[in-house]
Amino acid sequence: MLKEFKEFALRGNVMDLAVGVIIGAAFGRIVDSVVNDLIMPLVGKAVGNVDFSNLYVPLSDKITPGLSLEQAKSLGPVFAYGQFLTIVIDFIILAFIIFLLIRSMNRLMRRKVEEPGVPPAPTKEEVLLTEIRDLLSQSRPVR
Repeated sequence: MLKEFKEFALRGNVMDLAVGVIIGAAFGRIVDSVVNDLIMPLVGKAVGNVDFSNLYVPLSDKITPGLSLEQAKSLGPVFAYGQFLTIVIDFIILAFIIFLLIRSMNRLMRRKVEEPGVPPAPTKEEVLLTEIRDLLSQSRPVR
């Protein structure tokens, strides 16, 4: 069983998947930072100095307007839609970047398929057969 697991774990596809997951996690953190640190502050400023992380609707009478999301959550239930909006924008940006990567990969793959390959050199047998054919055609009288 240990031998089978070792064969499974060391197969190329599993290692490629592991590398992809690690790079994907790091890339996800980059996209999170772009959304949270660069895009959302600009969107918030354009909308009127709104901090999306603190957007919520209070679901309890104990919550007074103007409290931060954490303070409001400590007082009662809230419908916190600001973080959801941030995550949706994060997803849209990530999906668009992945779309661009896949599109580029597909174009590269198409070019490789469209490029005519160099035909393989004829084998020794093919060369000999061609020479025999040419000699036979020269030795026959034309009718």
